[in-house]
Amino acid sequence: MDDAAPTDTQHIIPLDQVDQSMVEQLLDRAFGPDRHARTAYRIRLGMDWLPALSFAAVDDQEMLVGTIQLWPVALTDAEERAHPMIMVGPVAVLPERQSEGYGQALMLASLSALGPNPALPQMLIGDPEYYSRFFGFSADYTSEWRCPGPWEPERLLVRCANPVILPKQGILGPWRG
Repeated sequence: MDDAAPTDTQHIIPLDQVDQSMVEQLLDRAFGPDRHARTAYRIRLGMDWLPALSFAAVDDQEMLVGTIQLWPVALTDAEERAHPMIMVGPVAVLPERQSEGYGQALMLASLSALGPNPALPQMLIGDPEYYSRFFGFSADYTSEWRCPGPWEPERLLVRCANPVILPKQGILGPWRG
């Protein structure tokens, strides 16, 4: 995990300013070429990432070292009602540049872009200790949620100012609203 404090050698720019082939290469290096089979990809299948909330990290030599993408998804409850959410991730940093604060800087940029009182809950699949400690995500409300593929329940996390609005049960998938 990337828990170092951000440094002044990091520059965060909008992701849509980066050549998408470079983004794909970075994601392959960070997660492997089989990354498309992951459950997170199934949750956001067919969706486009949200440009206003997605960022890239470049170093002083303007080399792409990390990216974060946010996606429109929904939790569909037992009554087939879709509850819109924002999926955070992937947060990807080149393996040799991890622990330099890039992941944290990217998360802070995206969460800041959402504003202090985001209208939608944010969810992700990730390290509960890291995302809870730095960003307020929790698995306390997701234990009865399902995903379209394998997942570890303790890694399914949500961040929401008022978690009582969240459905207790449901399945995550793309937002088709």
